Amino acid sequence: MPATLARPLRPPAGPAQHRTLTALVITALVATLLGILPASPAQAAPVLLSQGRTVTASSQENGGTPASAAVDGDNGTRWASAFSDPQWIQVDLGTSATVNQVVLAWETAYAKAYRVEFSTNGTSWTTVHSTTTATGGTETLNVSGTARYVRVYGTARATQYGYSLWEFKVYGTTDGGPQIPGGGDLGPNVVVFDPSTPNIQGRLDQIFRQQESAQFGSSRYQLLFKPGTYNSINAQIGFYTSISGLGLNPDDTTFNGDVTVDAGWFNGNATQNFWRSAENLALNPVNGTNRWAVSQAAPFRRMHVKGGLNLAPTGYGWASGGYIADSKIDGTVGPYSQQQWYTRDSSVGGWTNGVWNMTFSGVQGAPAQSFPNPPYTTLETTPVSREKPFLYLDGNEYKVFAPAKRVGARGTSWGNGTPQGESIPLSRFYVVKPGATAATINAALDQGLHLLFTPGVYHVDSTINVNRANTIVLGLGLATIIPDNGVTAMKVADVDGVKLAGFLIDAGPVNSPTLLEVGPAGSSADHAANPTTVQDVFIRVGGAGPGKATTSMVVNSDDAIIDHTWVWRADHGDGVGWETNRADYGVRVNGDDVLATGLFVEHFNKYDVEWYGERGRTIFFQNEKAYDAPNQAAIQNGGTKGYAAYKVADSVNTHEGWGMGSYCYYNVDPTIRQDHGFQAPVKPGVRFHGLLVVSLSGNGQYEHVINNTGSPTSGTSTVPSVVANFP
Repeated sequence: MPATLARPLRPPAGPAQHRTLTALVITALVATLLGILPASPAQAAPVLLSQGRTVTASSQENGGTPASAAVDGDNGTRWASAFSDPQWIQVDLGTSATVNQVVLAWETAYAKAYRVEFSTNGTSWTTVHSTTTATGGTETLNVSGTARYVRVYGTARATQYGYSLWEFKVYGTTDGGPQIPGGGDLGPNVVVFDPSTPNIQGRLDQIFRQQESAQFGSSRYQLLFKPGTYNSINAQIGFYTSISGLGLNPDDTTFNGDVTVDAGWFNGNATQNFWRSAENLALNPVNGTNRWAVSQAAPFRRMHVKGGLNLAPTGYGWASGGYIADSKIDGTVGPYSQQQWYTRDSSVGGWTNGVWNMTFSGVQGAPAQSFPNPPYTTLETTPVSREKPFLYLDGNEYKVFAPAKRVGARGTSWGNGTPQGESIPLSRFYVVKPGATAATINAALDQGLHLLFTPGVYHVDSTINVNRANTIVLGLGLATIIPDNGVTAMKVADVDGVKLAGFLIDAGPVNSPTLLEVGPAGSSADHAANPTTVQDVFIRVGGAGPGKATTSMVVNSDDAIIDHTWVWRADHGDGVGWETNRADYGVRVNGDDVLATGLFVEHFNKYDVEWYGERGRTIFFQNEKAYDAPNQAAIQNGGTKGYAAYKVADSVNTHEGWGMGSYCYYNVDPTIRQDHGFQAPVKPGVRFHGLLVVSLSGNGQYEHVINNTGSPTSGTSTVPSVVANFP
């Protein structure tokens, strides 16, 4: 599409009036004597309300023409739409305003016919200007009305291209209430390094010693490395510690060294290496292979390992499942003792073995489909994916990059040059720090700001309400939200493109009906073009102390993507007991067309996952039933022995799952029998691939794998019972 220079923006011309002091005095005196001096109050001058605000559009021509470019104040960047009618672009002013002027600086591809519309809620629109004879250039439109949302709705293009705006400016006044500032420093627990920082290794070692075994501690850390090369580094990563590079590409920040997780603190057992992450770095491992021996809630994202990757602890002790996404491992990945693992949209030089369940989607170099022997479930592509937002440095300015959605993805999002997506300056984020209240957080959201939670623990006495489309809620260092007084920690409206990422919700001692809700009950809007994503959002009930929640996560919105979550009713720690940390249901999906990639849900008193929406899909599911059931009667589900780990409702006609396992370890009463791990209606559209159930050392047994299909587990040998395909 041709790019032309925009016409210069000029303020409306007005006559200059020059009066001498004498003339002013005489005029005022005469007006006073005649009793005609105006008595009406002065009006606030119109101000530019739209710049830097959240903006959405019906489409964009390519990754270089995002909607945000129309409100960035830069006449050299632009939004451009797809080549079809109609198309629209709208800006959220953050609060209700009196709007009196809209300026449209069109590129060559302008609208011949369009409307300017106002809305107070983003759904009901009033037309304040319309034309069918526009001529492009820069249009200054004098309008009048109250709006929070302003939309330009194009109905006829003037060229064969789409619609294209250099700038979309909205002027007016607000009520003048206090504004919460965006941006600012990241707080003391975000530790920033550059290659010249003295004693980097000493600081890393200090934090690791503090966090190595602090499984339920309150300290949180984010380690950030500016672009450059770092030599002789071994960053050992403990609990509630995240490490990441600050480049736009992983190769911008290179360690000649390692980012290591091992299990020395737990006698070589890695099954409790939770709540940590590594992102956006390139590694040249000292010995050729980097060790990342983790289990749940420990993502390895956007990493480039210029060597091999070992997923087992020293001595090959137990390890129980993890997650890789958007990463390139040049050498071989060795899971060794890992019982299960999911890898998405990555490339690997090889994969050596598998224990129970190794699942791949969109992975170049992945082993071929062969479940159950070897236990590889392999999809060539991932149906829909959008990588997690991340913090980076653009020069000396912090920004958050929100990657674009991909359909049928295979390989990394960054391997072929500049990644596609949107960069958002930190000034458009409320940087949340410990002590912030739910009221302040919600006021920031209402103002139009995104949220960046710095490392810490946050108690909220009311629900955090994310009501605006495309809002980003990003946590650093496993920032933790605890709802007090039985409230729901966070609710998301039924809007497009919300991105929740990188935080932990920890249930409070008073029972919450839910902890996270994506969309209200009855949600029905179509979000296929711009889904809400839930990524590295972890939920915990008990463990750090008593906690209760009836249902941990409820997804009501259509088209949502759950990309790596661990929803966990604690089986160890403080505040643990069949009734002490009561939590009947883990994840409930009511929305249609919801996709889960990397779904870890464990130990709930009843159903771990219930799926009521149509056309749901899950790629990789890992589950353990509650260890602490006191007896068979406690889990009896009518005439069924036990509650399925993953239940698809009888009303559902279409559903599909790949690479899914459920394990039992009834250590209070090993005689408990579980009828099945999976329950689903027998219909042509309901299909599963690569299912297994396992009795761990004979502590409880499964009668079947899914419904009445699949052999029972038996004995103490911990051998899976498998179903390759159902039905």
